[in-house]
Amino acid sequence: MQQRIADYALLGDCHSAALVGRNGSIDWACFPRFDSTAVFSRILDARRGGSFGVSPHGAWRSTRSYLEDTNVLVTTFSTPTGVLEVTDCMPVRPGLAHNSRVGSRHALLRRLRCLAGEVEARVVVAPRFEYGAFAPSVRLSSPLTAELVGGADALWVTATRPLVGREEALRARWRMRAGDEAWVEAAWTPSLVQRSSADMPDSRTMHRRLDATVAFWRDWISRCAYDGDYPRPVRRSALVLKALTYAPSGALVAAPTTSLPEEPGGERNWDYRYTWMRDTALTLIALMVLGYTEEALAFRHWLRRTSAGRPEDVQIMYGIRGHRLLPEVELSHLEGHRGSRPVRVGNGAVKQLQLDVFGEMLEAAWLYAKMGGILSRADWEFLRGLVDEVCLRWRQPDQGLWEIRAAPRHFLHSKLLCWVALDRAVRIARARQMPVPVEKWAHEREQLREYLLREGPREGWFPQAVGTGAADASVLQFPALGFLPVEHPLMVRTVEVVRERLEQDGLLYRYHAEDGLRGGESTFLLCSFWLHDVLVHSGRMEEAEELLRRLLGLANDVGLYAEEAVPSTGEALGNFPQAFTHMALVSSCAQLSAAHRVPLPKPAPYDFADFALTYHLGRRSVRMSHFSWESMLGTGA
Repeated sequence: MQQRIADYALLGDCHSAALVGRNGSIDWACFPRFDSTAVFSRILDARRGGSFGVSPHGAWRSTRSYLEDTNVLVTTFSTPTGVLEVTDCMPVRPGLAHNSRVGSRHALLRRLRCLAGEVEARVVVAPRFEYGAFAPSVRLSSPLTAELVGGADALWVTATRPLVGREEALRARWRMRAGDEAWVEAAWTPSLVQRSSADMPDSRTMHRRLDATVAFWRDWISRCAYDGDYPRPVRRSALVLKALTYAPSGALVAAPTTSLPEEPGGERNWDYRYTWMRDTALTLIALMVLGYTEEALAFRHWLRRTSAGRPEDVQIMYGIRGHRLLPEVELSHLEGHRGSRPVRVGNGAVKQLQLDVFGEMLEAAWLYAKMGGILSRADWEFLRGLVDEVCLRWRQPDQGLWEIRAAPRHFLHSKLLCWVALDRAVRIARARQMPVPVEKWAHEREQLREYLLREGPREGWFPQAVGTGAADASVLQFPALGFLPVEHPLMVRTVEVVRERLEQDGLLYRYHAEDGLRGGESTFLLCSFWLHDVLVHSGRMEEAEELLRRLLGLANDVGLYAEEAVPSTGEALGNFPQAFTHMALVSSCAQLSAAHRVPLPKPAPYDFADFALTYHLGRRSVRMSHFSWESMLGTGA
């Protein structure tokens, strides 16, 4: 039977990712990159997908956790006769543990240890390349090594105990007693690459690889600036966000999976293994609140090269290597997770107009500069071009941040983020007396503000789009981005309407409006975190704390979140783990921790993220002169 989404844990090496279930089965892995074809995809088809299983033979119960401050997973299987511990990771390359652009071995490394009694361990390596399209040929090159090859892919499997090739897979039964240890590694290469038994690692080499991987994650998380009230979920979320970063380019995937359903059996199944400008900008803001700058620098370089410095050519999303064409294809041979079809690869939203991305990018640049990051002249010219695009486009309808597959609309969230882009650009330009058309930008900003206040709240609150009466949780961002204070009557009424129409069991749906698709979805966790932030900045601390406890309780047993949750049961739905959700958790915990310790800024309105950034970096003894405009713009190209 297929496991549920929350039954999985993430393994990653900042190049790709894998999902391993409570039963010790790796049911999803793509090599060599997040967006490569899947080698194991049992999560999408229990019969065809292929998996890499390690577990005791017979009956067992399992518990699991990550090694502290790492993305290395330890699963403990208790059986009637003994206890088996399995430690899993995707090993990084040694010598790069202190480098944000860490190298990858494109491998899955698994250590088995018998902790007590006696256990018969079962190992099954059954890849099904290209999303389960076919089974590979299996060739044992020695009793401990094997090659599984087909099409463009090959897996080289090395173990410290004997393997057997049978039924288009590698299989093994190892009798282990207390104190015994065994290792197995599956490493990917292109099928044309040849390896010999001499290239295969021994147990000492595999032990060093595990140690190097542990050291890498612990070194990275040691630089986290957060010291508030929720360190465990914040640090776990930070590790997830780092794991979803593609080290060679600095791009960040929205999630490492495709087609995990928003509704079991439904059609809302999307490929999230790409870089959305919105998701990345918001995630970088969360990482900056935690004191990380290297990721922002890497993404800045990726963006400049990907767009070729032409703001008018910026897309809403890209492949992680910068490619622009992401054709959406349905894989009809896969039954889908719990029968949810179609299974899709690629994403047809790539060519949509989503005006909010301009504002998110300018907001990230604004906060990056405030924390002491240097924006070069080339960076500024690129940002200036984005602002000019906003001036040209903000009056157009678009598909909005929810990527509706229906006719474009004048979404209020999109207009709000256009206002943010203009506002942040005007503030930067005036502070530095930049030679730009700042008065034109300021005029457009005021025109847009008047439009939002005139066309938006015709019924006394902000709906999803101009001329509609549909509620949408995205309008909770009006105070968060400094457009209106939370105490403004329009915002008070908007929050009331959003909660009346979209809240269920303490969680928020995105909207209930027509969006061009059949079926429905569950509550969207990002939106519930947005509500939390509004409650914090409204001074409703007890209510905010209660909501945050509810949200923290929706994580699975190892602290991971999907995109959505069923409000009545908490069941996780959608792609997993979801960067949006983990980013929002970091931001919300940072908001609440700061609000507990310092007065909320007055007068309002003010930028919520700016508040959290200033507090947490100030706590890390960052000199406040770093927040001055003197360090905002560098002189380099």
